Amino acid sequence: MPFYESISGIGLKNEKNITIVLDFGAAYTKAGFAGEYGPRVITKSEVKCRETGKMVPVFNYKGEDELRHHLVDFIHKLYFRSLLVNPKDRRVVVVEDLLGSSLVRDTIASVLFRHYEVLSVSFVPSYLVAVMTLGCRTALVLDLGHNEARVVPVFEEVPILNAWQALPLGAHSVHSSLSELLLDRAMTICEGGQEQRLSAVMDELPDKILEDVTVRTCFASTVERSNRLQNNKYDRSIEPPPPPPSIQYPLSGSHIMTIPGTVREMAAEVLFEQDLDNLCIPTMILNAIISCPVDTRRALAENLLFIGGLAELKGLKHRILAEVRALVTTPPYSTLLPSITFKLHTPPAKDNYVSWLGGAILGATEAVVVRSVSREQYLSRSCMPDWCNLFYNTRDERDQKTL
Repeated sequence: MPFYESISGIGLKNEKNITIVLDFGAAYTKAGFAGEYGPRVITKSEVKCRETGKMVPVFNYKGEDELRHHLVDFIHKLYFRSLLVNPKDRRVVVVEDLLGSSLVRDTIASVLFRHYEVLSVSFVPSYLVAVMTLGCRTALVLDLGHNEARVVPVFEEVPILNAWQALPLGAHSVHSSLSELLLDRAMTICEGGQEQRLSAVMDELPDKILEDVTVRTCFASTVERSNRLQNNKYDRSIEPPPPPPSIQYPLSGSHIMTIPGTVREMAAEVLFEQDLDNLCIPTMILNAIISCPVDTRRALAENLLFIGGLAELKGLKHRILAEVRALVTTPPYSTLLPSITFKLHTPPAKDNYVSWLGGAILGATEAVVVRSVSREQYLSRSCMPDWCNLFYNTRDERDQKTL
């Protein structure tokens, strides 16, 4: 039998048993099949509004009904345009954010069970399944998402939720910083060859352009160059480092934007500027480790894992690690974390879909059958078990007697 026939036969035989894995994000959603190495589709989390006909973010809603309409249309696009499968009688693994909204979680479950009649749904924590991809049981997970950055320690496959840290420092912050820098410093070349400021051509840059410029041109500078830039910002007598080369970026058929090298370098500095509480991404990591039990701190520090779309930014991982190693030698971290080393994992996938890959690994095991909520169980209760609800985490005396 030819090799390709054996592959096709296996696919057709197990087609109805393949679990769907969904990872909903604020900016992008990953969808695919359990047991595969990567998602079949990574699409923007946006849907056409039924009232206005414009594309709007899925999780930008005014009420539960609007969120339900968004999810019904968006999941329909995932199943019938991207995955090309019938959702009925299929198991679904949803990679969820432990610190996310309960309304979003319950609405996703309601849409999957009542509208699409899936066989079962299993919500798995994104930080825990991300650690599963490493083949280890302990890691400190830093999720650099679109809206914010979050740190959740996972020790022996148990998230330490009382040590979590979060700051509104995500890709949206970098885009905002980049927009201000470009409108202040960038120049444009018009169709006639005339050069003028970007702010004279447009008042604001679209999110699509900001995202593309960030991915293609921006990078995180080293600690030494950053210190020299900051010193020059407040003291012009200090000579700044030589700037990186400028880049020309086509805005349209008639305008070409010249992006200065300093803008490319300074856009990501917002992630390392401490706020009024002296907090930034490096301090989040150290504060999360300090909040954990003493006997877990060394293992967490030696197993750092950075995930999320912003983690793909060039030089960002090296910069965060350098900042953390420099901060740990200063008070109060030097007394609380003495002689501790920091090591960074390289995940077996792109940083933006590491959590999805963990869900795909889990969905290919028997755990998806044992730990899922079936359609019959959901319809009888009309709610999903929630880890933060004590009703699902305690047993009454009657249940204990039956054990």
